[in-house]
Amino acid sequence: MCVCQTMEVGKYGKNATRSGDRGVLLEPFIHQVGGHSSMMRYDDHTVCKPLITREQRFYESLPPEMKEFTPEYKGVVSVCFEGDSDGYINLVAYPYVENEALEQDDLPERDQPRRKHSRRSLHRSSSGTEHKEEKPGLASDSTESIQETKSPRVDLHIHSDVPFQMLDGNSGLSSEKISYNPWSLRCHKQQLSRMRSESKDRKLYKFLLLENVVHHFKFPCVLDLKMGTRQHGDDASEEKAARQMKKCEQSTSATLGVRVCGMQVYQLDTGHYLCRNKYYGRGLSIEGFRNALYQYLHNGIELRKDLFEPVLAKLRSLKAVLERQASYRFYSSSLLIIYDGKDSRAGMFGERRPEARLKRVDGSVPESLQDGGSSEPGSSAQPKVDVRMIDFAHSTFKGFRDDPTVHDGPDMGYVFGLESLINIMEQMREENQ
Repeated sequence: MCVCQTMEVGKYGKNATRSGDRGVLLEPFIHQVGGHSSMMRYDDHTVCKPLITREQRFYESLPPEMKEFTPEYKGVVSVCFEGDSDGYINLVAYPYVENEALEQDDLPERDQPRRKHSRRSLHRSSSGTEHKEEKPGLASDSTESIQETKSPRVDLHIHSDVPFQMLDGNSGLSSEKISYNPWSLRCHKQQLSRMRSESKDRKLYKFLLLENVVHHFKFPCVLDLKMGTRQHGDDASEEKAARQMKKCEQSTSATLGVRVCGMQVYQLDTGHYLCRNKYYGRGLSIEGFRNALYQYLHNGIELRKDLFEPVLAKLRSLKAVLERQASYRFYSSSLLIIYDGKDSRAGMFGERRPEARLKRVDGSVPESLQDGGSSEPGSSAQPKVDVRMIDFAHSTFKGFRDDPTVHDGPDMGYVFGLESLINIMEQMREENQ
């Protein structure tokens, strides 16, 4: 049984929010751009998500050469939720205790075998910003039950100094400017609603601890891509497989092996993040996908042509690694591409804006000049970019968990998606030289 304490959220800083002696108050991860389940911020370097045994075991079994392209796996925590007198809900993480916590596999619609979980020490850290990810399929994609879990604690506790704006289906800006990616709060509220409805006696849940891969970026621009020509796992029911195949057939998953699952892009001209979600991505044609990629690489003032080479180098390297992974399949996994919205020479535009200059009254050094960055147009230093694979709840390989289906060769659907991405970016680079 979990004994959680209600916390006054506003009293805690950015690095770690403690409950009593051991508990950590989890915050929605404000840079989550896609996925189903809520990613939570554990500390500045770490996020967590509901544990699925297959995904945990996959992280523990990763080939060494793939680790460069995946978040670091940091262990498991026990999470409980506590409602206060006003009906608001907090999620609190505690050191994992064997056999006490409930994992996502144990919830309805999951029938995967139980395995004992490793106990890993929890190393907490502090520093910069935060990150995104996704997974276990929550009830529906609709928003009908979200309002019932709306909590001012959530709205007060998660925040960004940079506003977010969601682009609607007609590509127009919404009038609402909020302090978190709207998809993040949507997932968080659905997660709370599901946990509350399925556990009336405050059971513990198991959450995976993973590296926050956007921690190093001050203004993280994140593109979440659903990779491969097939999304359903080998264990999917006929009904689920049919649904997933239909989504692939009706999107660029079939034609390109990749589709947009979500994105946020920092705009230097407005100082806002522009956001897209998975529904936008599902409706894109091949040309629409190209336009979305162009938008992701555009900062509101110019196309970030300096990003082409470092991103392409990462994608080519990942492709070479995956081509060597015989029998591996990464069904329903995603690929994150990340860069800093005010990195390298892009920072000079932000410094020209009156709003940006006003923020320098404290004498602080502009971000564009920190960490060896340069705001000179002719700077030869390449911007920092990252490419990471995430979401392995439906992944498999020969000998993994005694899976009955064994595949031959590398995951060519995923490799096809990488080839499409590389080809489109190379064409874009040539057209914009």
